[in-house]
Amino acid sequence: MDIQSIKNRFSIIGNAPALNHALNTAVQVAGTDLTVLIVGESGVGKEVFSHIIHMLSARKHNPFIAVNCGAIPEGTIDSELFGHEKGAFTGAVDSRKGYFETVGGGTIFLDEIGEMPLGTQARLLRVLETGEFIRVGSSKVQKTDVRVIAATNKDLLEFTQQGKFREDLYYRLSTVPIRVPSLRDRKEDIPLLFRKFASDFAEKYRTQSVQLDASAMQLLVNYGWYGNVRELKNIAEQVSVLSINKIVGAESLQPFIPQNQQRGLSLLPALSNQSGKNNPLSDTERDILYKLFFELKKDMNDMKQYIFEMSHHQGFGAASMPESMMPTYIPSQETRNITPVNIGNNTPYLVSNEPHKVDHHEDVEESLMLSDREKEFIIKALKKHKSRRRDAANELGISERTLYRKIKEYEIAE
Repeated sequence: MDIQSIKNRFSIIGNAPALNHALNTAVQVAGTDLTVLIVGESGVGKEVFSHIIHMLSARKHNPFIAVNCGAIPEGTIDSELFGHEKGAFTGAVDSRKGYFETVGGGTIFLDEIGEMPLGTQARLLRVLETGEFIRVGSSKVQKTDVRVIAATNKDLLEFTQQGKFREDLYYRLSTVPIRVPSLRDRKEDIPLLFRKFASDFAEKYRTQSVQLDASAMQLLVNYGWYGNVRELKNIAEQVSVLSINKIVGAESLQPFIPQNQQRGLSLLPALSNQSGKNNPLSDTERDILYKLFFELKKDMNDMKQYIFEMSHHQGFGAASMPESMMPTYIPSQETRNITPVNIGNNTPYLVSNEPHKVDHHEDVEESLMLSDREKEFIIKALKKHKSRRRDAANELGISERTLYRKIKEYEIAE
């Protein structure tokens, strides 16, 4: 069966080389009984690959079960997987078969295998090596014929070094590893996926399918997609339901992009396509740039403060420092003094803790303008979140303590 037929059968959209390579590997290994480890970020579709392997194998007519190892409490996962005898623990009023017993001849998909407790890992290793298991509370060894497909979004090799995952189990599971690419690694597939999702939701909600113009599509492509295909599908559904216009531009699409993940948005390429003499920045883009300036100023002030304190401890005076390296904070009353310090040859040197006065009019004007923008952006964030400081601080990308200090500094009324 060729790759395109597989894509059609399992509703896989995309032509990225990394995706095609993963599909080819899944098809080749499906006809064997080898253990497979599927690696990829959350939301890339790892479970789809497990279904592909099962449905193309000789076990396709036997049971398939998916188990999320991270969703089962540590105290009951052994019972879920391997079963238990009556009276094995409190609440065990009857004997119970586990998944490895009920799915005989089929396939078991262990999702988030990195969350499996170490004791359960030892039991699983025995199943993989000998095909044997023991119910909780029993001494009778039982046989099972189950193919194991595991998946993880963690670095299991790093987990083995930290003692969180058995090294022997890692190498036993990764007989054939399949790496499912993230959406960031297959950006050429984003337009195809969005159009497919938009068409599906239009049919589901009996409405006209939304379409993105070039600027909006560029915004999607530049976004980081840390939630991968699942996140793209969610945003496509939101746009399909909530968008008034069926032709959506970048400015209309921006509110649907999660603001707390702006780190994943490549701002400059998107803005360069929008800005120019005849096409000024929108309010949203201007706010984003203000946020970047806000962060830049904060980092610069922190660095200046650090250098200032280090130089003071080393015995260098403020007068010996360049103007540009002076911190812009206002010292407390206790530190506003002039202290004589000997720096050698009994020569007194005056260390001043007074706020440094800048003589250049251009620097003062530029600093004031940036401060005004900083104050304006803080006011916007507080207004947006109804004076909830924690939410406003998260929006600005600073700590709540720093926000409190800025509110006092700028005398902002909440």
